[in-house]
Amino acid sequence: MSERVRITDVAPRDGLQNEPGRVATRDKASLVRLLIRSGVDEIEVSSFVSPKWIPQLGDAGELLAMLAGDKPAGMVFSALVPNERGLDAALAVNERAGARLIDKVSVFTAASETFSEKNTNATIAQTIERFRPVIARANGAGLRVRGYVSCVIACPFEGEIPPARVADVSARLLDLGIDELDLGDTIGQGAPDSIEAMLIDVLERTNLAPSTRDGDPSLTLHLHDTFGRASSYVERALELGVRSFDGAAGGLGGCPYASTAQRRAPGNIATEALVDVVTASGYTTGVDLDALREAASFARTLSAPTEPTPGDAP
Repeated sequence: MSERVRITDVAPRDGLQNEPGRVATRDKASLVRLLIRSGVDEIEVSSFVSPKWIPQLGDAGELLAMLAGDKPAGMVFSALVPNERGLDAALAVNERAGARLIDKVSVFTAASETFSEKNTNATIAQTIERFRPVIARANGAGLRVRGYVSCVIACPFEGEIPPARVADVSARLLDLGIDELDLGDTIGQGAPDSIEAMLIDVLERTNLAPSTRDGDPSLTLHLHDTFGRASSYVERALELGVRSFDGAAGGLGGCPYASTAQRRAPGNIATEALVDVVTASGYTTGVDLDALREAASFARTLSAPTEPTPGDAP
């Protein structure tokens, strides 16, 4: 039997957070329902960040309430929480639902000090300290915690990021008790060799297994397809043992810092392309590709081809 690879679709959050206009909540709900039908393992539904900073995701609570009756058993819903106030809002959603509608919350930092300060108005050390009570309280409430690290290959301000720096930030997050480490090539500057060098440093420093083991923290790779090379990164990561990846239906997203005034950067690796390369490499995903392509087609109708605004981006 072929080995299973875990697929998370981040289109409703990372894919839509930088849209120049607000997408109707009912349309976001339709996208999530289509992704549910596709059978992906996890859907990152939204972010509990201040609407002042990310107005496109200011309807997180309303969206999740709208989806309360749609979530199937075994599927994971996750949401980004930048601080304790965001966690409070996520926990309130579950309380109102009378069930664990949100299974996992995500915190985010970077391997670049400049990117961290521009993206979160805090240093890397300050973001990690901010996560300490969030992680403890989330675990106490029975929620798993994902820790994003942005700019694991390169930063739009600092250039190439040394793998040792990524490994250091990763180790600090794991020491805080995250359940999942998610490494993001935020501006899509990677190559198979640089992805490999980064992963090897992280795995050696953290003693983290590249594939998920029951009870142990897991590793996920979050790739942006800025130059159309992300599929080759997936192939190399699979060779190294990585068995969990993020994608966005229709390739939504795109780091605003990787865009120019003339051209919006391509977004996350399209989940349908991700599933194609995983399958072609001899692995299984449990995803219905026809249903996923339907979700991708709908997702593309929600994205406007204009320059985005900065936001919280792995």
